[in-house]
Amino acid sequence: MRRSSRPLILLHPENEFRNRLIQAGSSFACWALSEWEPLRDAIRDAPPTVVVVVDPYMGASGGEFAPELGALLEEFPWASVVAALKPRRGAEEDAKALGSMGISEIILVGVEDSPQSIRRILRQAQGRFVKSLLRRILPSYVTGRGRIVLMASAEAISAGGHTPDLARALSVSTKTLARWCERSYLPPPRRLLAWIRVLLAAELLDDPTRTVSSVARACGYTSDTALRRALIDFVGSGPSDLRAAGAFEVASRAFLAELHALREKGRARRRRGKARRGPAGAG
Repeated sequence: MRRSSRPLILLHPENEFRNRLIQAGSSFACWALSEWEPLRDAIRDAPPTVVVVVDPYMGASGGEFAPELGALLEEFPWASVVAALKPRRGAEEDAKALGSMGISEIILVGVEDSPQSIRRILRQAQGRFVKSLLRRILPSYVTGRGRIVLMASAEAISAGGHTPDLARALSVSTKTLARWCERSYLPPPRRLLAWIRVLLAAELLDDPTRTVSSVARACGYTSDTALRRALIDFVGSGPSDLRAAGAFEVASRAFLAELHALREKGRARRRRGKARRGPAGAG
């Protein structure tokens, strides 16, 4: 499986801010655009891990949001869109309105645009689409630590999708990460990341406008064959059969079945351990 790049698309008129953002986002593959229409085209061809930074007022007058912004958010609800704006009177109301429209994060230009702040905001924004998929399906019994690992896995998929990426996202060693997964009744880190990539691919397969090749590229697979092999290994069906049955429904059901089996196995192991130790104070 190839290491996927993290696309960052920028639509902002200020050169100084654009340069600062590109420098801070050096781990991304960055494109700077100057108009809304090319931005729409770029997002349409981008993987769901794309992060888009826009000036929400660009091209509009009277301090209003650009009408293209609302259309873009409606057309691409899976895209992580960050608004970069200067503080001004009414900025608090603007921030609330942007959040209700679907904006992921906000950068305050000239106030909260240091390299450290920009990197933090981009990190929070990336993986938004994958996180939303997980929140849709996670059962209530998944522990708090388990949810933290799963949400970090969504970010790790955007950052490359390998175990060290996930460990870095959680600021732990790979050995500690493996223990966290086991104690949270989750698959081992490598399999967990592979599962999340499969769930992402299944969601995209449910979009009839996407070809199998485009889904494979968007999810970081080296080829259609690699995607097909992963789907058969994890879900038991190839792309065509999954599309006919409802790809994400089938894949999420298989993922949850594995989580349930791991939970039952882990709880049984704990019960056996307690039984061997005997009642507290015995002996």
